[in-house]
Amino acid sequence: MQGKVELCGVNTASLRVLTQDQMASLLLQAKNGDDNARQLLIEGNLRLVLSVIQRFEKRGESPDDLFQVGCIGLMKAIANFDPTKGLRFSTYGVPMIAGEVRRYLRDNSAIRVSRSLRDVAYRVLQCKEKLVLTLGRDPTNAEVAKELDLPESDVAEALDAVCAPVSLYDPVYAEGGDPLTILDQVKDTRNTEGAWIDQICLQSAFRALGPREKHILFLRFYDGKTQMEVANALGISQAQVSRLEKSAIKSMRKSFSLS
Repeated sequence: MQGKVELCGVNTASLRVLTQDQMASLLLQAKNGDDNARQLLIEGNLRLVLSVIQRFEKRGESPDDLFQVGCIGLMKAIANFDPTKGLRFSTYGVPMIAGEVRRYLRDNSAIRVSRSLRDVAYRVLQCKEKLVLTLGRDPTNAEVAKELDLPESDVAEALDAVCAPVSLYDPVYAEGGDPLTILDQVKDTRNTEGAWIDQICLQSAFRALGPREKHILFLRFYDGKTQMEVANALGISQAQVSRLEKSAIKSMRKSFSLS
C-alpha cells in the first residue's frame, strides 16, 4: 500500500481520522455513557498515542509496551475530558498520555529509588500535567515547586530520579563520519593525564625508599600517627623519626624532579 507506515505494528495509513465536529459530538456522547462513541474516539486518536510515544523511543523500552501504556492514558483522557470547557481534546490528551508513559517508565526503571522520592516524583508529574493545561506550556521547576510548596531542589531531584538512564555511547550528533557520543562530552577532572603520571612517579619514588623509611611514611601519612607514636612503635627516638621522615621526603622530591 502506497504511503504505508507501520509503528508498533499499526498501519498508520489505515487509522481512522476524526474531524473536529466528529470529535466534539463523540466526546459528548461518550460523556453520556455511549460505549460505541468511546470506542470510536479511541480508534480515532491512536495517531495521537503514536506521536506521543515517539518522544520516548530512546528509553530502551519496547515500543509495543509503550503503545499499550499510551492507549491506557488515552482512555483515561477520554473518560476525564470535559467537552464543555472549550478546550481541544489534544491539549488535554497529550499530557495525559505522556504522563501515563512516564509513570510506566518510572515504575519500571532500571535504577530503583526510594518510595518517598517516587511519591514526590508522582506528585511533581501530576502537577506538571495540571500546569500545562493552565499555562499552555511546560512549567518550570520553580513554578512546580511553588505550586506544591516544595523546595525547587526537591523537584529537580525527584525528576532526575525517575529519568531513564542513558548509555555513554548514545550518539548526540552525527553529520557524516563518526557520530559524537555522550562519552565524548564527559570530562574526568580527577583521573587526568597529569594526575595519572604524578601517581606513577609517586609510586616509583616510594618504591625506591628503604624499608624503614617506607614504614615511617606509611605510619605517618596513611595511619595518621604522630612522630611520637611512630617512635614508640619502632623503639627509636622522635628525633630519629623526624630525621628519617625528612630524608625520605627529600629523596622522593629528588626522584620527582628527575622524572
